[in-house]
Amino acid sequence: MNYLITGGSGFIGSHLVEHLLKNGHSVINIDNFDDFYDYRIKIRNTLESTDNKSEFEFTNKENDVCRLVSLTESAQYKLHYLDIRDKDALNAIFNAYKIDLVIHLAALAGVRPSIERPLDYEAVNIRGTQNLWELCKEFAVKKFICASSSSVYGNNEKVPFSETDNVDKPISPYAATKKACEVLGHVYHHLYHIDMMQLRFFTVYGPRQRPDLAIHKFTKLISDGQEIPFYGDGSTARDYTFIDDIIDGILKSIRYLENNDNVYEILNLGESEVVTLSEMLSELEKALDKTANKKMLPMQPGDVLKTNADITKAKTLIDYKPTTNFQNGIKKFVEWFLGNRINNS
Repeated sequence: MNYLITGGSGFIGSHLVEHLLKNGHSVINIDNFDDFYDYRIKIRNTLESTDNKSEFEFTNKENDVCRLVSLTESAQYKLHYLDIRDKDALNAIFNAYKIDLVIHLAALAGVRPSIERPLDYEAVNIRGTQNLWELCKEFAVKKFICASSSSVYGNNEKVPFSETDNVDKPISPYAATKKACEVLGHVYHHLYHIDMMQLRFFTVYGPRQRPDLAIHKFTKLISDGQEIPFYGDGSTARDYTFIDDIIDGILKSIRYLENNDNVYEILNLGESEVVTLSEMLSELEKALDKTANKKMLPMQPGDVLKTNADITKAKTLIDYKPTTNFQNGIKKFVEWFLGNRINNS
């Protein structure tokens, strides 16, 4: 199969690329190496996901990404350095390849930054996604997976969160863009018969995790003996999901789409195990064998109090079975972090 992946050099995307390539599929990766965090991390992700052992010396972003494109080029893997807001550039990609299925992971991420840059989030997360759907319509690409987020649930009082819950009251621009894409996705399914699965990811963590996310950030700060920003009283809670389980859910969603027609489904992909901020920090302290120095701060606007996935539908529809509990997942992450300190600088 020939898969187009947006954001294939990111945290989740690079793991997905790695799995698909190892299973003999062809991958077209579109990534703009956004400056949201250090582009060098994405270059390392790309080299690792394509099993490329080449030594890489960094100079500047433009030159480095262009060298990466050349370095990873193969019959099975193509990397394209472009932005999903650029419809003309996307059109050239769709025109050049026969695409069987799109897995759309690219987005501007983060709740707090979206409050500061709401128009950027609309342009990338909504307009960029519509560019892809318009091209799927034009080039008759009928299978599409879209990354949504647990943030669409906001401060939902009913737990665990179910796909049938009302999500009309998001509390951040980021969450609103994800909800908008779910709604617009149904339009393209209804009008143009694009089979689609919208996957609501619940706080994904593990090797290659973005450095701005709490587990990675806390691990680095504790390891370096620095203060960690600790928002609220520690009772906020998340349904942390290990990267291997998320990839399993995506791969099973791909198979479901390929074997079924007239599909529009929204699925929670979580662990269904809720961990408080205090518990998360305690597990990191144990894994690192160090005590955190906490800087107590108030809750931040847009942050949700708790996430908890009801994964009954995913279990039933795609046989989704998360297997990594939080304690083991943290151990695996910390082992990766300590073995890859150059990636965390």
